Amino acid sequence: MPKALNYAEQYSQALANQFPYVLNFGALYATPANGRYRFVDAKTIQIPTLSTTGRVNADRDSIAQAARNYDNAWETKTLKNQRMWTTLVHPMDIDQTNQVASIANITKTYNEFQKFPEMDAYTISKLYAEWGATTDPDTGKARVADSTAITTANVLKIFDNMMLKMDNERIPVNGRILYVTNEIKYLLKEADKISRQWSNDDSISRVVNRLEEVEIVGVPAQLMKTVYDFTEGWKPADDADQVNMMLVLPEVVLTPVSYTFAKLDPPGALSQGKYVYYEESFEDVFVLNQRAGGVQFNITKHAGA
Repeated sequence: MPKALNYAEQYSQALANQFPYVLNFGALYATPANGRYRFVDAKTIQIPTLSTTGRVNADRDSIAQAARNYDNAWETKTLKNQRMWTTLVHPMDIDQTNQVASIANITKTYNEFQKFPEMDAYTISKLYAEWGATTDPDTGKARVADSTAITTANVLKIFDNMMLKMDNERIPVNGRILYVTNEIKYLLKEADKISRQWSNDDSISRVVNRLEEVEIVGVPAQLMKTVYDFTEGWKPADDADQVNMMLVLPEVVLTPVSYTFAKLDPPGALSQGKYVYYEESFEDVFVLNQRAGGVQFNITKHAGA
């Protein structure tokens, strides 16, 4: 007879399948880059990079001196985001004939109100920090987000400028995603020059889910900040700027998960007769340095900045 799985094992497997669908930034957790590079140890990923010299004039009457005209290097990414959560559950606090469902309800609530929003908050803030640490080829300095105040009159122009920046850095067009606050998504519906489609019953369809080749995803403004406090759970930092728009190609993002553990132990002497649930994960979010142009931001600076 097959051995029944511990609930925590079932939960852990189900969770892995849910990530791309339950997170606001779920598409970034389904990025093909995650399967392209391998861990060299439990916390380190090394990404190979290649560079070559350019062409020179040829001579029919002689041959150039043979030399190696390429170089390889390694871009090292070190995971640092190690998180855990645990709880005790007294048997008298749950229906003992339905204890698995009760644990399921506890973890479901934790996921929906704590874990998944925290992962979203970490994703946007870490991407912003990683991107800001790379060099803008136009200025030769650290990248700086556009801070133009967005209105219905200029929202499409701001989007066009972000697309142009990506185009000039030779980032592929197909697959780009525009993450916006729900307020900016509303502005897009009202934007000057945006097309309106009339249905047969003469009602107006104002659903805006794509701009050109780009998918649009609305995200609550609270989960679109540049800095968070993760001391317990998540909350926007006092000096956090508001991210209004993030244009991104998922292939330039790496979201590795090195370690996950979830376990539910039955009541015992050490737990003083209570169920003990514990989970831990070791994960992080990175931008590939050579493809950092595949992320663009528009922000509103915090008061006093």
